Amino acid sequence: MRSIATIWRREIVGLYFSPLAWILLLVALFLYGVFFNFVLASSGGDVGLALDFALGGSKVFWAFLVFLPPLLTMRLLAEEDRAGTLEFLLTAPVTDAAVVLGKFLAATSFMAILWSSVLVYAVGIAATGVAPDWGALFVAYTGAVLSSALFVAIGLFANCFTSTPLLAAFLAFIASLWWLLLPMIGGALLVELRGLLADWVGGAAAAESWIHRVLSSMDVMGHLQISFLRGVLDTAELAFFFTWIAFFLFLTVRALEMRRWRG
Repeated sequence: MRSIATIWRREIVGLYFSPLAWILLLVALFLYGVFFNFVLASSGGDVGLALDFALGGSKVFWAFLVFLPPLLTMRLLAEEDRAGTLEFLLTAPVTDAAVVLGKFLAATSFMAILWSSVLVYAVGIAATGVAPDWGALFVAYTGAVLSSALFVAIGLFANCFTSTPLLAAFLAFIASLWWLLLPMIGGALLVELRGLLADWVGGAAAAESWIHRVLSSMDVMGHLQISFLRGVLDTAELAFFFTWIAFFLFLTVRALEMRRWRG
């Protein structure tokens, strides 16, 4: 735990000494503030709708999740690999898992700070006499942080395949976009795959049911919106996020271990 905390502190300090992190944070906060005020004004002052918009109920939120984690993880892995400092970490007396977890927690902390701006908006609105549902707000914030953590984990794994930062960011972006869109376009794929899988799983109906279950198990947007945005802290939804986060972190650790043995 001490080594994880040390790496987390090193990475979070490095992020906030990086011009890229400050640019990302300032641009994101500015745009988010503009969109939040627009939704609040256009909805006639519907505080709940505006807060849901900011924490997962809008395409803007998901656009941030597709773009920001790849840029953060680019700095944490690919850029360090190019500079040679990653090899130093991998040969230091810390485990690969500690390195990955420390970097993962640093990037997730950055995203958590970004989404905490919505809590500031809520405090400002409450000061005007319109108090939001604080319990539902904190549950939605938790969902936003968990969604960010999943995309950070995907970004870290995608970054294991190159030491070129821009290419690493592009690979992470493609992986994140694919993960987000696949459940949405699954209906079109269903028609193509149902016939191929019918003989394996016991008929077309069984194949269709199996494909729906697979796509549902990847639907991060659906899992956030059906539970967290409704103010419900469902253990099944927590398990969804923790399982996929652990899966991608496990793959990242294995990839770094292979690099250590090859080196």
